[in-house]
Amino acid sequence: MGSGHSHSHSAAGTHRWRLQLAFGLTATFFVVELVFGIISQSLALISDAGHMAADVVALGAALVATSIAGRKDTTGRRTYGSYRAEVFASGIAVLLMIGVSIYIAVEAIGRIGEQVEPTSSTMLWVGALGLVINVISLSLLRSGASDSLNIKGAYLEVFADALGSVGVIVAGIMVGWTGNAWWDTGIALAIAIFVFFRAVVLGREVLTVLGQHAPADLKADEVTNALAAVPGVKDVHDLHVWTLTSGMNVATAHLMTGSDVDGHDVLDRAREVMKTQFGVEHATLQVEPDTHKGCQEVAW
Repeated sequence: MGSGHSHSHSAAGTHRWRLQLAFGLTATFFVVELVFGIISQSLALISDAGHMAADVVALGAALVATSIAGRKDTTGRRTYGSYRAEVFASGIAVLLMIGVSIYIAVEAIGRIGEQVEPTSSTMLWVGALGLVINVISLSLLRSGASDSLNIKGAYLEVFADALGSVGVIVAGIMVGWTGNAWWDTGIALAIAIFVFFRAVVLGREVLTVLGQHAPADLKADEVTNALAAVPGVKDVHDLHVWTLTSGMNVATAHLMTGSDVDGHDVLDRAREVMKTQFGVEHATLQVEPDTHKGCQEVAW
């Protein structure tokens, strides 16, 4: 016996308009920052523009993913729909963040010893404008970051870029105060290191979902014990719990009962346990009497 529950939309889909607005703001400012970064010869500005370019791609990928995730399957092969598109978009954000951080680090190291005099005034006002744009984008994405890994990837991208804008402002102040261009290079390198470690943290979460690990807040042993406590259940085996996409945990399990137990009642109670105790609405549960030996023939 199985129990199923269809989902009309993912967590990220409800925040799509926030992504659209953040994308528009970020894409517009990227052009501004890149142009003035080149004019002022500021590596901190150029590196922040590079990171903002990654933001644009990450936000764009997140938008595309939310659109794909909501599509109905016309092939008959995607039995879980296309919800995983949002997880892949988060993976793209991770790769972009790592790529940008490496690029910034290489440029920063290569500039050491060069005689470059960035324009501090340009760095200050462009950095300040970038910070305003990032704060607006962060406020738009914050509420969805806890619901969707896709939104979280975009949020972390923008958050890292906000710190990058702060770094640009600090670099502009210090270059103007000391006349030493090293501040521009050093802060650019610090931005690169921070972006890299944020990418690693998000990347681990993406791999956890793609590897179909049990959600961090959902322990397999606790689920087994809760199902085993359902009246009539003698044994629980072949339990699998994983995350399809953010906000959508799924599970499968075999519940062994006595031959005289009402399987329908066991199924209803077990479904209620999964929904109320663990927040899993989509649970496929097979109820089988203890006289059934089919599971013994399964090789793995």
